Amino acid sequence: MRILIADDHELLRDVLRSYLEAEGGFAVETAADLPAALASIAAAAEPFDLVVLDYGMPGMAGYDGLQKAIAATSGRPVALMSGLAPPGVAEKVLSVGAAGYLPKTLPARSLVNAIRFMAAGEVYMPLDLHRPSQAALPAPSGLSPREVEVLARLCSGQANKEIARELNLREPTIKLHVKTICRKLDARNRTHAAMIARERALC
Repeated sequence: MRILIADDHELLRDVLRSYLEAEGGFAVETAADLPAALASIAAAAEPFDLVVLDYGMPGMAGYDGLQKAIAATSGRPVALMSGLAPPGVAEKVLSVGAAGYLPKTLPARSLVNAIRFMAAGEVYMPLDLHRPSQAALPAPSGLSPREVEVLARLCSGQANKEIARELNLREPTIKLHVKTICRKLDARNRTHAAMIARERALC
């Protein structure tokens, strides 16, 4: 997968590139601002599978830069990344046709999984941003709040061990939650559960 990471913080760019390349299967280019990112997109011999833009870097002007990059990639996925979620980010990112939103607070493994997910053509949005009123509503499909948390991570492609680490639970507990989620959603397995969840806008 060919990924372009555009961020004005050199350390973050280098760390993220190193982590992705160490995972294998990623070829990563970086840019320090929006003009450099647009130039890389235009000059690329092959289109990038995903472009990730920092919300606050030079040249972005908020969502204007996101829309310019989406236009420049001719339909290829573009995602927004930020250390602090701008107000209304979920609705805006989805309305302009972006591939999703990446908080910089995501653990490295989750960030890699989300990037892989979006590069494959899916949309990624943290559950607490996409469904901000979730806590005030009845849990969808009879899922408990904890099962909703686990389901969100299934949708982003995380393994049981990763989910357990993020939620500070034991792996056997996560396996039990996954089994219960599959039963409640009438899913054959975890992949099928994630597919059903996306179809029902549960994640």
